[in-house]
Amino acid sequence: MARSGGRAFIKRLVAKMTLEEKVGQLTMVSAELARTGPTFAPVTLDSVKQGRVGSILNLWGRQRVRELQRIAAEESRLKIPLFFGLDVVHGYQTIFPISLGETCAFDCKLWEQTARAAAEEAAADGIDLTFAPMIDVSRDPRWGRTSEGPGEDAWLASRFAQAKVRGFQSRSLGEANAIGATAKHLAGYGAVRAGLEYAQVDVSDRRMQELYLPPFRAAVDEAVAAIMPAFIDLNGVPMTANAGILRDIVRDQWGFAGVMISDYAAVSELIAHGVAKDPAEAAALALAAGVDIDMVGGTFAKGLPQALERGLVTIGAIDAAVSRVLELKAKLGLFDDPYIRCTEAAAPKPDDDARRKRRELARQAARRSIVLLKNDGGLLPLRGGGQTIAVIGPLAAAGAELAWSITGPSNEAKSILDSLRAALTASAISFTPGCEIDRIDEGGKAKAMEIARQSDVAVLCLGETPQMSGEAGSRARPSLPAAQSELALAILALEKPVIVLLYSGRPLVLPDELAAKADALVALWFPGAGGGPAVSDILSGDFNPTGRLCMSWPVDVGQIPIFYGQRPTGRPASPDDHFTSKYLDLPIEPLFCFGHGLSYGRFEISDLRVDRPQLRAGETLDVEADIANLGAVAGEETIFLFARDPLASIARPMLELKDFRRVALAPGERATISFRLATDELRFLGPDFLPKLEAGSIDIHVGQSAARDKLLRARVTIVVEES
Repeated sequence: MARSGGRAFIKRLVAKMTLEEKVGQLTMVSAELARTGPTFAPVTLDSVKQGRVGSILNLWGRQRVRELQRIAAEESRLKIPLFFGLDVVHGYQTIFPISLGETCAFDCKLWEQTARAAAEEAAADGIDLTFAPMIDVSRDPRWGRTSEGPGEDAWLASRFAQAKVRGFQSRSLGEANAIGATAKHLAGYGAVRAGLEYAQVDVSDRRMQELYLPPFRAAVDEAVAAIMPAFIDLNGVPMTANAGILRDIVRDQWGFAGVMISDYAAVSELIAHGVAKDPAEAAALALAAGVDIDMVGGTFAKGLPQALERGLVTIGAIDAAVSRVLELKAKLGLFDDPYIRCTEAAAPKPDDDARRKRRELARQAARRSIVLLKNDGGLLPLRGGGQTIAVIGPLAAAGAELAWSITGPSNEAKSILDSLRAALTASAISFTPGCEIDRIDEGGKAKAMEIARQSDVAVLCLGETPQMSGEAGSRARPSLPAAQSELALAILALEKPVIVLLYSGRPLVLPDELAAKADALVALWFPGAGGGPAVSDILSGDFNPTGRLCMSWPVDVGQIPIFYGQRPTGRPASPDDHFTSKYLDLPIEPLFCFGHGLSYGRFEISDLRVDRPQLRAGETLDVEADIANLGAVAGEETIFLFARDPLASIARPMLELKDFRRVALAPGERATISFRLATDELRFLGPDFLPKLEAGSIDIHVGQSAARDKLLRARVTIVVEES
């Protein structure tokens, strides 16, 4: 920490502050450039000058930021600088794939690179802190914010969290091109009832400890600058007031000393939750739980002075929160230079090469995020060479609207249609939308069927728009809109080769006939500014698909939530026994499981081996397997390492992800993949919720997805010395 922001300096500064100025440091207000919540508390110049505001969101641009910073740092009584926050979720000027898509790349280096690029662009435009990464584990695609997170697995979400924090924060928060990261939303937000946004969450302590908290612990271990509690109530206690988690676990057990920022107006919503009767009680509950900054609601400003008078809070608790906010500003370098991210020197010089590299990174991220779900008969890649191609669907010509961000330019993203025309110059490509996003048009459908009849292959571009997912984007039926399903089934009835490209912010429930009859299915997600060219790279064969699902795709809504890490039942499914765990009308397996994804190569894994039959505490296990590319094209495969504890004091999941490797092989090439597994990674939370290593057998599984019947298996024995 800089000397001008050291603890002694901060202690002296807090001692000089009035109560109004202290509460001001705990108050975040919104500027007018974006609206990201239901209420609005705009910033005023007087409030900044009088020290009644400590931070601002939804303002960007060096000149705008500099003017408000000048008033705070030069005209306010104590000259305390502001910090400026923004949702830089998957890019700033250069827009990358949504997090759910990017996680499917299974590429920690890529996750860090895209966060680093976003941080550099945002910092150069005056932003000090982002409200990202969103690391809520989600096993329910009905929940719209599934799109913002890393999928269904806690181990994977933890790796994603750490990579993003490293990318945003760089080596030091005090660097001019670094921004603070905010891990959100602590915790369990992805478990809202029936996927309904802002609804209550009822989960066991074990599920919270094993599934929803670990990604946040990983972010804390990576020195994340801030944490944002979730809107939800957890088992009757709103997270914004949940001292048992925010204070006792995150601060006391994990040692998190950073800033906790409420979600948008969440402190004031404690009244609507029914746990506080007025702003004073709401402010007192949030502060006591560990919340330092009240975003937009104004409840700290209204309620903390009253709470202090009524004995609901102490001045010591207020001072502690103020000190944490000031320490964050010091780490961000703002006491040394309030204009560190809003000077003309911070402005990026016109650099065509840098812009080109970022565009290429966006294209690479999109390519690696796209998942080839199905490719019957090897229809893909399209080889060109005089093929006639009918491009059909309401999203075929969409570009910028499918690369959503608050700040990204609207003209950067090329459509699939334009990109295919540029890539497949030898093919005759015709186009018609066929229908609107959610409205069928008989004339449009007829035209689509006509151009499909006259073509060798039809490419259907279907799915959601970004407005159909994300915050407040819950869908009870996360399926294709009915109009698009009708169009797709009409085209499939022609019995032409059909490729279906699916835009979405979640796994989609597909019509049975579409899933069965489409020759190829490709999950594009919302792929960002590089999406159009990335799709054409894959369809043309210029890039061999590498994406693998980070979240299972259900056959139907009735299976939700569906995920690979189920615990065993006493009555496992058996077709020969009625009284076993199964549906009468649906399979129990997903349509596409975690880790699923195809390529244009054909990979085979064999000869799984471990370096020892027994393992003691503190030792490591070396795991190896051979892999060969038996296909005709070079490609890359992702190999997963799972563990299974078949007999323990607490029933363990059928599979637990422990690691993954990616390997690139030329046709006919073979390689050995290696993992190293420490005994600490085989511990689990015992009955007392403390990590324990138990004696007994552990099954080691290696394979290309979580499909248990296709995994290789080896067994080792854990030996625990008697104490």
